[in-house]
Parts: sequence; C-alpha cells; structure tokens
Amino acid sequence: MPTVSSVLGPLDVADLGFTLTHEHVYTASAGILHTYPELFGDFEDLRSQVVSTLTEARNGGVQTLIEVSTLDLGRDVRFFADVSRRTGVNIIAATGIWRDIPRALWNRDPDQIADLFVREIQVGVEGTGIKAGIIKVANDREGVTREAEIILRAAARAAMRTGVRISTHTYAPGRVGDQQVAIFESEGLDLNRVYIGHSNDSTELDYLLGLVKKGAWLGMDRHQSPAPIGPDAEGRAQTLAALIKEGVGDRVMVSHDWSVLGVSRTSDPRASRVSNPDGWLFAKRKLFPRLLELGVTQAQVDALNVDNPRRFLGG
Repeated sequence: MPTVSSVLGPLDVADLGFTLTHEHVYTASAGILHTYPELFGDFEDLRSQVVSTLTEARNGGVQTLIEVSTLDLGRDVRFFADVSRRTGVNIIAATGIWRDIPRALWNRDPDQIADLFVREIQVGVEGTGIKAGIIKVANDREGVTREAEIILRAAARAAMRTGVRISTHTYAPGRVGDQQVAIFESEGLDLNRVYIGHSNDSTELDYLLGLVKKGAWLGMDRHQSPAPIGPDAEGRAQTLAALIKEGVGDRVMVSHDWSVLGVSRTSDPRASRVSNPDGWLFAKRKLFPRLLELGVTQAQVDALNVDNPRRFLGG
C-alpha cells in the first residue's frame, strides 16, 4: 500500500482510519513561542489540554489528524510528535506557507522555495527527521497576490517532484479556489492532488461543482458554529448534502479547521471549547446525524472521512 509521512514515521494509507483532513493543534506565528512564550500561558497546561482533547477524539473514533499549520502558523513538529505518541492519534504535519508569507520569500524563484518544501518532505523539518506529509498554501479575500503566486507555483513544483498532496486555505465567497486551480493547471499539476479547503464557506453549487469537474477535491472543513464567515452550521450541512446528492460525495472531505488554542486570541486553551464544546468530534456528533436526516446514506457519510482521505493521499 502507498504510505504517507506521519510525525512518527511512514503510515500505510490503509491504516489512516477516520481522518480529519484540515485541523490545527494550536496556531500562533513563526518564532512567537520562543520570543514571547508568555502569550502561550502555561505551556504544560496547553500540552495537557491537547492530550486530553486528542484522547477524547481518539475515543470517539478519530484515528488520524492532518495538521496543516505551517512555519508562519507556528508549526511545532516536536510537539506534534509528542502528543501523537501520548494519544495514539496519527498526526500528519505540513510544509508550505500560509497567508503570512515571510518577507524573505517575496522575491525568490519558485524553484528555490520548492527546494525548501521538498527538503521538509524528504529529509525532515528543522533537523528533526520528522517529514511533512502534506503541502499547505493559502489565499484569502485579496485573492492570489504576487507573493502568493510564487508560493503556489513552488507548492505545485514540490508536489510534482514528491507526489505529496496540496491542501489549500481559500476564500470561497470570492471563488478564490478558481484562481488557485488556474495556477496549478498552468504548472501542469494533476488536480487530483489538490484539496481546496474551506469550500463550504460558499453555498454556490456551480462554483463548488466546477472545482470538482476540473478534478480537485473539496474540503468542507468549517462546520462548527460560529464560523468565521459564510453560512451557519445548518447551511453548511445543507450544502454538503446537496453535493452528495449531485453525485460528487466521492470528491469531498469533512473537517473543522479547529484548534485547541489560537494564540492570536487568547492564552487559555479551554476558551475554544466555549464556542465548540464538541471539539474534534463536532462532525460525528452534530453534522453526520443531520446529514442522515437530510437523506444522505450511512455509506455516503462513512466515505467522507475514511474512503476519501485514503484515496486522496494514496492516489
């Protein structure tokens, strides 16, 4: 069977099990933990809360979590490996760059940046030997800026060199996924390797179905309320059900884009449970029962987080 790199080593895609495809353990910024550690509060308390939340998710049936935090989101692969080992949840870490593109990359050639991503995939991150298993890129309301285009092209080239898949953050109300796809196509990248994230921030079926028609996968990965933008939880469930009824349920994956701690907002790792008491089990506890009420079959629900991630990552 094909394998994907987890933070604890190669993982057969057949062993992924129930997989959440777009999550964060915590989010911050590059260098913040080492420069301003007080913004994290009691770091051992954070570790305890992450372990508790991952254990809850594992006991609820979650086996694998794709952690799409990059350098500019405060990625900490050592921490990921520690909590994966403690909880038994597989964690797949990311290379790539999110929205906060470092100035040092603004005027680099895409091939130079692709080399950096390839090193993190094939050799490891920050000298740890822990290899990235996904490439993350991001474009928001402003669309694909000049600097962001460099990152997208670098990601496409790294994906073609390594076979590792790309996961995107996008601004669906502005159809930014179309801009991402156009650049990937111009690079010659097979869109079967691309997951367009936050697609359920839009309810426009023509946009979503258009992405699938081109060959991309849809990340329906914002479900808990309140969401940052877009429809409420019911609207998101309705859109997902409609896509499945349109016959594209085999190109869709479900996640939350949730984290135990967002350092930009708070130092309290318990605060995120106030708005989302279910944590990484929201989809299982709230979304999936609603999909069944909307006429989606159990087999179609099961495919979203088991069959589809296995096929996406394993080719």
